[in-house]
Order: sequence, then structure tokens, then C-alpha cells
Amino acid sequence: MSGASGKAPAQTILCLETRGPGLYEFTDRAAAFARQAGLKAGLLTLFVRHTSCSLLIQENADPDVQRDLAAFFRRLVPHADDPRMDYLVHRAEGPDDMPAHIKAALLPVSLSVPVMDGRLALGTWQGLYLFEHRDRPHRREIVLHLAA
Repeated sequence: MSGASGKAPAQTILCLETRGPGLYEFTDRAAAFARQAGLKAGLLTLFVRHTSCSLLIQENADPDVQRDLAAFFRRLVPHADDPRMDYLVHRAEGPDDMPAHIKAALLPVSLSVPVMDGRLALGTWQGLYLFEHRDRPHRREIVLHLAA
């Protein structure tokens, strides 16, 4: 199916290697995809193909923002071995697994970003992030779909 511009939607999968919990910016890679697709105007949809991480649009100027967000979510949903989490049943993949699923249920796993003049219409201090909720490294896949 083609959009109003006559171009078919463009799609790709970005692979991100994480090193543990935290925010991993991928704005440059998504912006390059949008530029290379050649659409002047459209909507970029981003979708992460996992249940223990999330996607965020967040400030990219001060790294303290990312540190504070990670600290907040660690306090909000601690590991399953924390006494406050003794009600959790799912523990098969370690004490970080079920809390990671809870965080992913609270935060978005898909985002939409307008494309204007072939560029992502993000604000000055906005960046695209994968928010890894698991302790060990993972290979995460983010589907990008750009349509007019």
C-alpha cells in the first residue's frame, strides 16, 4: 500500500546492544533512517519487540536526567528479592525479570514521531531512547515504520 506521496512505507529493524539497566539513545540512527527514506512528510512509528524494556522520548542534553529516571524506576519497582516484592510469583529468569515486565507495562513500547521536511520533528532537547530494564546485556530490536 502506498501513501499520499506515492511512496510505499519504509521499514527497518534497529538492533541495539545493551550492557544492563539504563537509557540507550538511538536518535541519530532513527533520524538517518527517516532521511534515507526520502519522505518529506510522514509519521515514524517505533516499536520495541521485547517485554522487558521500553521506548522513551526524553531529554538528551543532561545525562543526569537519564540517571535520575533509572534511579526512580529502581525505587518504584525494586528487584524481586526485595522484601517489598515478596508477592511476585514469576521468578524463573532471576530477580530482575518480573520487575522489568512491570516497568515495561508502565512505560511505552511504541512511539510515534512526525517527520517534517524529511527530519524527525523532535524538540531541541528531545532524544529517542531504549530503556533497558534487565540487569544483563541484551540484543534489542526496534522496528521503524515510516509512512506518509
